[in-house]
Amino acid sequence: MHLSNSNIKAIAFDADDTLWRNEDIFIHAQDEFINLLLPYHDEAYIRAHLGEVQIKNLEHFGYGIKGFTLSMIETAIELTEGRISGNEIHEIIQLAKCMLASPVDLLPNIERVLSQLKGKYRLLVITKGDLLDQESKLSRSGIADYFDDIEIVSDKTSDAYLQILQRHQISAENFLMIGNSLKSDVLPVLDLGAQALHVPYHSTWDHEKVTDDTLLRYPQLEALSDIDQLISWLNSSTRENRQAV
Repeated sequence: MHLSNSNIKAIAFDADDTLWRNEDIFIHAQDEFINLLLPYHDEAYIRAHLGEVQIKNLEHFGYGIKGFTLSMIETAIELTEGRISGNEIHEIIQLAKCMLASPVDLLPNIERVLSQLKGKYRLLVITKGDLLDQESKLSRSGIADYFDDIEIVSDKTSDAYLQILQRHQISAENFLMIGNSLKSDVLPVLDLGAQALHVPYHSTWDHEKVTDDTLLRYPQLEALSDIDQLISWLNSSTRENRQAV
């Protein structure tokens, strides 16, 4: 891991697939949706068309389960040429409700890490998606009290991060972002001159993927169990900055 030795004062965590499992829920729902449409088309075609509709609809519905549900319904209507039944549409809606009610499954070591960082750094959650859904997951996660600030945004761009830092009076050189998406959690933050650390999840939505060459160029923890390395680095950084004063 090659982070510059800056005086980090604020650490922000992505939520989905960084603090808790999320992509698995979408993968399961997508598989159920495909099974529903198999009488009409083959799996590969359904999967590809749903992906295209999702990307096209991001500008209209944003990220999250509700936008995904509307994309499933649109895909079902298009691929069946309007023959999809009311009962089958109802199945898709019930599938979405099951997704929203899924338990919040924290990833390993999250609470231990947060307990070690709490009080030493200003801790934030910066996540994108549906406001109601993300607020619900944070409330049910049992870890909301570890964070000083929570930001739920429609998308993670450099401008969105800049507005957050300005709102909370955090200097870019004092800020570290940790997340599973290079595209959303690392690259826009580095553009601001802040620090960012990639913690990959075992699966990534195609829209969030970057090239293998890009993956190799940025700081990464192989697994959340390696977070002790981050804590060690932060402790070392703090000691060195104190000695320099």
